[in-house]
Amino acid sequence: MLEAISSTAVSAGQAASRATETQAIAPAATAAIQTGDEVGFESVMKQVTTDAIGTLKAGEAASISAMQGKESTRRVVEALMSAEQALQTAVAVRDKVVQAYQEVVRMSI
Repeated sequence: MLEAISSTAVSAGQAASRATETQAIAPAATAAIQTGDEVGFESVMKQVTTDAIGTLKAGEAASISAMQGKESTRRVVEALMSAEQALQTAVAVRDKVVQAYQEVVRMSI
């Protein structure tokens, strides 16, 4: 599944962000394996979604801190870039899920 997500990003012309996306997704799968939990599609998707939401909230919090003068510009840019990549990954996964659903619906029984 992780390879499918990565290949989706490449096909969309985002080869430059591929390594970063892999780094963003890999901790979710690694955490599930390290805790000894059963690693299934649902648990991996849940962890990836939770990580993406956390990244988006961190970007938002960095932006608010910057407006208050509490955060450096460099830190804000890094947080926003991470948030953007997490959002792009989520959109790519959503598109693949919708595409898979449409293929299942078109199947003749």
